[in-house]
Amino acid sequence: MDEATANKNRLQRKLLWAVLGINFSFFVIESTTGFFSKSMGLVADSLDMLADAIVYGLSLWAVGAVASRKKRVSVFSGYFQLILAALGFFEICRRLLVAEEAPDYRFMIFVSCFSLIANSICLYLLKKARSEEAHMKASMIFTSNDVIINMGVILAGVLVLITHSKYPDLIIGAAVFLIVVKGAIKILKLS
Repeated sequence: MDEATANKNRLQRKLLWAVLGINFSFFVIESTTGFFSKSMGLVADSLDMLADAIVYGLSLWAVGAVASRKKRVSVFSGYFQLILAALGFFEICRRLLVAEEAPDYRFMIFVSCFSLIANSICLYLLKKARSEEAHMKASMIFTSNDVIINMGVILAGVLVLITHSKYPDLIIGAAVFLIVVKGAIKILKLS
């Protein structure tokens, strides 16, 4: 392996470790606050953060590997996201059928603002790698989706505040999982 490739691999590993740590931390924060605030939007985003952390871990495994391993990582990541989305849609349907109060909009907005900042940092770090490899492109797709999702959860929090209804939260939860499906399909096409 030449010096330039070794440096590129080191940079990719460093960036992936950073975004993995950020995403796993926000998975813990969002899942905890989502549970206590009864927010499907936060729970959906937390599961997406967990999936992203797993994908970043797999991408770490692919750094410096042959192209076929990188493509396998991307394929696994895409299917993993599809499974996550299916589970999320099931939970949304369950919550539609159960009478429950509106989630706590304050947690939705506050936590999502910090999550938006964290995902923006992750996207910036990943773009620094300037990689065209499938595993790195998959990582950027996931993170770009997360930025959009965070803005959606903030909007849903504002709508819950205005309407005092659980439906804006469930709608954003469903939208999160649709974005996850779209990203998974895009990744599978890349692979």
